[in-house]
Amino acid sequence: MLLAGVAGGGYLYLSHWRPDLEAGERYGLDVSNHQGTIDWKAVAGDGISFAYLKATEGQDWVDQQFAANWRGAGDAGIKRGAYHFFSLCSPGAKQADHFLATVPPDPDALAPALDLETAGNCATRPTKEAVAKEVRDFVDTVEAAWGKPIVMYVGDDWLEVYSNVDDRQQWYRHLIFRPDNDWHIWQLHNFADVDGVGTRVDLNIMR
Repeated sequence: MLLAGVAGGGYLYLSHWRPDLEAGERYGLDVSNHQGTIDWKAVAGDGISFAYLKATEGQDWVDQQFAANWRGAGDAGIKRGAYHFFSLCSPGAKQADHFLATVPPDPDALAPALDLETAGNCATRPTKEAVAKEVRDFVDTVEAAWGKPIVMYVGDDWLEVYSNVDDRQQWYRHLIFRPDNDWHIWQLHNFADVDGVGTRVDLNIMR
């Protein structure tokens, strides 16, 4: 359910609204330390079956809630995956080593995800060619260790300046309306009210 009609073509949404699932699809979340302590058993009881957890950023930062989220989601029977926020100020290979030291390969986990956004990134803006190389270094290193392709979350702000790794599964943000492109994960909004989470949270569908 949604409410439409605010000025400027925006929308107001009901935080409990979830679109109907199609065959093979499931609901999930992505979270970080911004959601604080999460009751993962309550999350699982609210129809959430997968979660991507922020693990690392750059070449030395670890999300302070990652270990607790990884353990809690697993104990609750939620299929879990880890994601890395890519920094424009660190070599891709060093970022990959940092991610792998924090999240060693796990055959039971979802494929690692790479978050490419300029918002919240450092002020440096290297050339497209330089960034493409660093992203490729990260992707190649992590994929070699994990033995499975990375999932790519590519923000619109990133695409305005840089490019995508087009041959990877896409985690696509598209508000409310089901996208018609070839997506693996659809992030439909960031204001979901989910049992066990004390803040609004990103809601996703995986297929």
